[in-house]
Amino acid sequence: MKDVDAARPPFPPFSLETAIEKVRLAEDGWNSRNPEKVSLAYSADSVWRNRAEFATGRTAIVALLTRKWQREFDYRLIKELWAYEGARIAVRFAYEWHDDAQNWYRSYGNENWEFGADGLMHHRYACINDLPIKESERKFFWPLGRRPDDHPGLSDLGL
Repeated sequence: MKDVDAARPPFPPFSLETAIEKVRLAEDGWNSRNPEKVSLAYSADSVWRNRAEFATGRTAIVALLTRKWQREFDYRLIKELWAYEGARIAVRFAYEWHDDAQNWYRSYGNENWEFGADGLMHHRYACINDLPIKESERKFFWPLGRRPDDHPGLSDLGL
């Protein structure tokens, strides 16, 4: 992996503007569905709780994300800042995806993040719930990849 130990601005302590920027950068990374790229936003010894799975370190993060995106097809994610203070950010999020049987879901959750002075996240705690939806109930229709700047966010969509 290139730039394994590269610092990741913006750096704590966060302002409203830099917290919003950090959240959008995280959303953009996850929408790439590239586990190696996403893992570079986390410290080498980052600790995760993701649903009922616990991961420590980039290798474990890459493995977790690889498994995730092998079963969650047409993944599209929106994150929104909930709160911030110092080196911590809380977000809420929703993402839509389907399984290999074409069953659609909207997954809702909250994450608590803590960053080092280098801007790398060293702790991530995620709570996630899956809601089965009909394909006709989908709200996230942009082409796979980064959400367009003019696409509504969670609050705008009533989520």
